[in-house]
Amino acid sequence: MEIQIRLNPNLYLKDPEQSELGRNIIKHSIEMIHELGFESFTFKKLAANINTTEASVYRYFENKHRLLSYIINWYWTWMEYQFNFYTGNVKNPVQNINILISLLVFELDDQFISSHISKDKLYNIVTSESNKLYFTHHVEEDNQARMFKPYKDLCHRISLVFNEYNTSYRFSHSLASTLVETAHHQQFFARYLPSLTDFDKRKIKTELKAFLSHMAFSMLDNKK
Repeated sequence: MEIQIRLNPNLYLKDPEQSELGRNIIKHSIEMIHELGFESFTFKKLAANINTTEASVYRYFENKHRLLSYIINWYWTWMEYQFNFYTGNVKNPVQNINILISLLVFELDDQFISSHISKDKLYNIVTSESNKLYFTHHVEEDNQARMFKPYKDLCHRISLVFNEYNTSYRFSHSLASTLVETAHHQQFFARYLPSLTDFDKRKIKTELKAFLSHMAFSMLDNKK
């Protein structure tokens, strides 16, 4: 099914979803950040790549940090859609937790069409760059502007499933965010810093799923 995600207007100056140029900016930003890394990505390079002016890009986003925030917020919103789709008719919390873990390692089929966004490349950006959104001096200001709401909404949705599994578990939000971040960090480490993980990058999805499952159920089953 076709998906059109509406995001917080504080993320952009002009909604990129409402024009061909805007959608091109998003599409090629994802491709270039995936290829170059966020530090080497610039609006000047983006403008040259899509045959427009740098000033035209700035009409949509005030800086590249805002653009990164936009595409990662898009990812979190899409992830929650996916999670709700796969768990909507499932009543068993164990099954729902297993679905979550499969989503976190990017294993389940995408149920939503968005022709200008490469989900695979966006996923790699999220695992490598998403911490840059809130490890900033203006994190409190961004939080006040609800810049992190899609991420917080997803973690809250996950915490509800944990509470369904164990109604007395006190740390459901902490476990939700920890599980999401661990999935990203361990994949990043397997690719670039292998001494920080026990996973073979060639078997990362299988091994990481087992680890995340062990982590989640060990904590949720702890009676203390």
